[in-house]
Amino acid sequence: MITDGLLMLGVLLGLSCLLIVLERTTGWKFFTFVPGMVLMYLLCATLNSLGMFGDAEETRAPIAAVKDVALPAMIFLFLFSCDVRKIIKLGPKLLLTMFVAAASLAVGMVAVYAVFQSALHEESWKALGALLASWTGGSANMVAVQDILQAPENIFGYALITDTIVYSVWLMAMFSSAAVSDRFNRFTKANTSYLDSHAGADLAEEKREITVTSLAIVAFGSIFVSTVAIWIGGQLPELGDVVNGTAWTILIVSLLGLIVAHTPLGKVAGSMEVGTLMLFIVIGQIASGSDFSALTQAPLYLLIGFLVLLVHAVIMVIYAKLTRTELFSLAVASTANIGGIASAPVVASAFNRQLVPVGVLFALIGSFAGTWIGLGAAQLMSML
Repeated sequence: MITDGLLMLGVLLGLSCLLIVLERTTGWKFFTFVPGMVLMYLLCATLNSLGMFGDAEETRAPIAAVKDVALPAMIFLFLFSCDVRKIIKLGPKLLLTMFVAAASLAVGMVAVYAVFQSALHEESWKALGALLASWTGGSANMVAVQDILQAPENIFGYALITDTIVYSVWLMAMFSSAAVSDRFNRFTKANTSYLDSHAGADLAEEKREITVTSLAIVAFGSIFVSTVAIWIGGQLPELGDVVNGTAWTILIVSLLGLIVAHTPLGKVAGSMEVGTLMLFIVIGQIASGSDFSALTQAPLYLLIGFLVLLVHAVIMVIYAKLTRTELFSLAVASTANIGGIASAPVVASAFNRQLVPVGVLFALIGSFAGTWIGLGAAQLMSML
């Protein structure tokens, strides 16, 4: 058993290093189905379940302190690419589709939770709020909501497993939907001409070299912003069950990230790379408190996940029929919510490679909004 806090931190960092290197250098298909981030959770949770990590507060303190600083810094860095000016240029029809996709997921989550509430843990609404944050934003939003609401680690594990499995199935469905695009568009009587103005849009930025200077800016600068935001957030009043010091901190770094995205500082190389490293640390800290001895409820959470997507799909089809929206917008908006920045461009390319930037911008919307959608739905579920 590891009882030294610094040694425990070192083990988590070593696992992060190993998984990141393997995922990015081996080309193993295994990582297509089980991403490195999910494997990080599974390995750390397994080690904790086997009694490898001590439970004493002094053992957990170092990694908890690192996570408290890394989480806001990570969110700050991930928003460097979120240029609101480019998002606005998408136009009202595409923005409305993205909004309906996110809203339908929120409606589905709250409705399905209301049905299964009696069979779930009393704090399950916290984990489902984190799951919704992932499905309307991404992994960073998921861990942000988990940290704000302090969902029990075991239940958060169910949410993470549900996220991985259900997302994989949904991504295959969305990617395959391109084959029936023409038939669906005839069903909705869709007019695709408005997409022409977005075809071929160039979102590619000049590839900047990662240097010691750029790493100093994104790593040390983001940690400085994080610590100041934590201090300010701690001075602000708590509002209800979800707006606490951590929530204020996340709001502060999110707004600062959006501001930086519109300045030359937002183009500094290395922000996504450093943010990804921080994400592994956050996931490792959460997983180190999980215990797989209580996995009996996992199938129920999987069922909830699929039912939420069923509600989402029904609402999106009704919306498409009423507004004569084509399948491309629906599929990419759905994938941008549930899959995030890594998946939306892939699905967009299956329909039309020239419209890949639309998928990127959709995903960037979610990277900012996901946390607040998850928190809002969690607040509703807590009142049921």
